[in-house]
Amino acid sequence: MRTSSPVPRADDADSDRLRALLERAATGRDSQAWSDLWTELYHNGSLDVAHPLALRTLADMAQADKADMAASALHLAGALLVQSDQRYETRNLRHQYAPEVARLLGAANRWREVAAERNDYCHLVEAVLNLEGDIHWAEDLIWGVVSEEYELECPDPDGCAPLWVVFGERGFFSTAEDYALSDDVETFPLHPADPRALEGLGRRLYDLALADGHEEVARLDLCLRRGDLPGV
Repeated sequence: MRTSSPVPRADDADSDRLRALLERAATGRDSQAWSDLWTELYHNGSLDVAHPLALRTLADMAQADKADMAASALHLAGALLVQSDQRYETRNLRHQYAPEVARLLGAANRWREVAAERNDYCHLVEAVLNLEGDIHWAEDLIWGVVSEEYELECPDPDGCAPLWVVFGERGFFSTAEDYALSDDVETFPLHPADPRALEGLGRRLYDLALADGHEEVARLDLCLRRGDLPGV
């Protein structure tokens, strides 16, 4: 009597694919594995983010002693949770994996406290906000701090030009002109907000950056809270 191996089911094949990618990423030497995880879990959803392996393994990585691997795991996990919140308008994934989310958040805060480089610190703050469930602030806020500029819509209803708020090595100003193409543009200085006037998340992020020894990030946060926009 002849026997043959059964054809693997699609869900078995997906589980094997996810497990293999996570194992490759856990080695800390395979950047392509992280790229593939982002593609298949986040960008096109070909792998199921609700699979038990996903957040559980990312939490294990975040709690390991490898800073780069932990940062990658936290960034991906936070993005997956926020995407699920937005896509389904529920927090079912957070509730389903509440212990894993708690582990991830604890790891994000521990790594945040010891991060020395500014951009690494900002990305960890982003992960904290994402893991806490802030689906509006995290990505836009941290992207601007890291890139040292924001492109905004003109608040004047009759205005149509984009506005740039720039801070960092290139100066602290706002402008309605493309400052990257010319040095001869009209600029308006940024005036930092009074820390005592901050409240809510703005005050929390300012205090957090100071407590963690990132005075530059705290100063940038103040500049974002108050700026003079051209034409306003």
